[in-house]
Amino acid sequence: MSMPAHRLLLGASLSLVASAALLPQAAYAAPGTESDGPNLASTLTSCYGGAVHRVFQQGGWGGEVGTFTTSTRCADINVRNDSSFSTNACVIFVDKTSSCNYWTYLPARSSWFTVATNVKDGVNFRVRFSNNFFQYDPLISDTAY
Repeated sequence: MSMPAHRLLLGASLSLVASAALLPQAAYAAPGTESDGPNLASTLTSCYGGAVHRVFQQGGWGGEVGTFTTSTRCADINVRNDSSFSTNACVIFVDKTSSCNYWTYLPARSSWFTVATNVKDGVNFRVRFSNNFFQYDPLISDTAY
């Protein structure tokens, strides 16, 4: 490459880098810090930060956790399965019934799943788990509400 062409290419490259540095940059807030909009990480941390961890004994069919009372911390009731096997979970609104709302499938080592949505504050509930595999391994769950 000739010397003038090399200088032209170098000058153009430096010009692009300099103009990119002057472009407005997106602002990213660290979790738990103030920003112009809602901070999703902070919201999730506050909901899941109060999660209840439970380990059921090996050899069972599953079990129940609770009685818990919903609060402003979460709008939904969320469950995570940290077991080696999948399971099913349901919510029982104990002041109204002793039956499940509906069953939600939770894969093994799952992320959070919503098992009841838009639940009012102050509602008492239990979460029931059912599965045949816990004869081999314990059921491990987290509940956020």
